[in-house]
Amino acid sequence: MANHKSAEKRNRQAQARRLRNRANRSKMKTAIKNLNEAIESGNAEEAKTALAAAVPVIAKTASKGTIHKKNASRKISRLTKKVNQLEA
Repeated sequence: MANHKSAEKRNRQAQARRLRNRANRSKMKTAIKNLNEAIESGNAEEAKTALAAAVPVIAKTASKGTIHKKNASRKISRLTKKVNQLEA
């Protein structure tokens, strides 16, 4: 446990960031899950709307620093590729 005032503050900040990152990651994972369910159902229109909803959530998660921007880019690319294959 922290003994110094600065260490206690750092601990509080880390705790707040952890909760914020967890919430952002959870939103992202839910959006991806919804998209994957739409892809599995085989409905191309539903998948496109789910993709349009998921991409900004993933990008925002990266911009907040919760995930790396290249990780976000890779996720978006792979999900877009799945939706495009579904349409073809």
